[in-house]
Amino acid sequence: MLGLLPLWGLTQVRWIKASNEFDSLPKAIRVFKTSDSLNGRPFKAWCAEVRLKDKHIDFTAQTGAGSCYTPSEYYSREEQPYIVVNGGYFSFQTHQNLNVIIRDGKMVAYNIPALKSLYSDSFYYATRSAFGISKKRLADVAWLFTDTAKRWPYAFQTHPIIAKGSNPDPSFSDLHTIEQWNWWKMNTAIGGGPVLVQEGAVFITNKEEQLYAFENDDRHPRTAIGYTRNHRLIILVIQGRSPGLAEGATLEEEARILVELGCVEAINLDGGGSSCMLINGKETIQPADGGKQRPVASVFMVTRKLPKKRK
Repeated sequence: MLGLLPLWGLTQVRWIKASNEFDSLPKAIRVFKTSDSLNGRPFKAWCAEVRLKDKHIDFTAQTGAGSCYTPSEYYSREEQPYIVVNGGYFSFQTHQNLNVIIRDGKMVAYNIPALKSLYSDSFYYATRSAFGISKKRLADVAWLFTDTAKRWPYAFQTHPIIAKGSNPDPSFSDLHTIEQWNWWKMNTAIGGGPVLVQEGAVFITNKEEQLYAFENDDRHPRTAIGYTRNHRLIILVIQGRSPGLAEGATLEEEARILVELGCVEAINLDGGGSSCMLINGKETIQPADGGKQRPVASVFMVTRKLPKKRK
């Protein structure tokens, strides 16, 4: 991380060490917090930095399998991970995950294939973003098209694809693209969006991903995940909707903080009342839903590396 303590930039946020507030964290995990103002407004945030290459820890994602659980419930169900953070978007009615999730190299949830246009009978084929970690512990961010008949997502590495059509359940060919793509062979991945950082610079694709397209100036609680050039995982949570205490951040403010933290790529995850990160089971930011954790359909976790089971 680029000079994390202190860290100054366009957002003028100073971070302080907070790892000692949590029991028995391995050296591969460092925790920081801030109560500095953000562009003249009250601000609170927490950041976890994790060495991706450390073989004593592991990374995984989990779903509620048709149900929703609070981060604390996931913590209890998943053998008490070091870190639990809320994941992607989901339906409040059906608890369906609306973004891709890859667990142990298998897709267990998929991106929404099509979004109905508000102005015509056509559909918008969104290639929404995700953060992933390969078996070699290399992190990546890409825009994805998922197909339940395929093992891996189709990935676009430089920009999202913009396509429309009449098919409510499109195949990859319906994108009508000649852009280069690759199979996204990740071991662990969590989807969300929009992309916030690419090639170490602010690069926000909210309009292309049809996420918060007209909410550029809105401040909310935020959750984000990314990685640095020197193989550090960065998880950022921002408290919000607390007048006079923590007003949250815009997407651009969130992106600039991630750039200052050294991220070369990063994405936004579900925010608002869903934003929550636990370190050793202990809350960091105060959740926005009256201080209570919202049940969510997925989480990303940093866990102890468990020994392989003998066959």
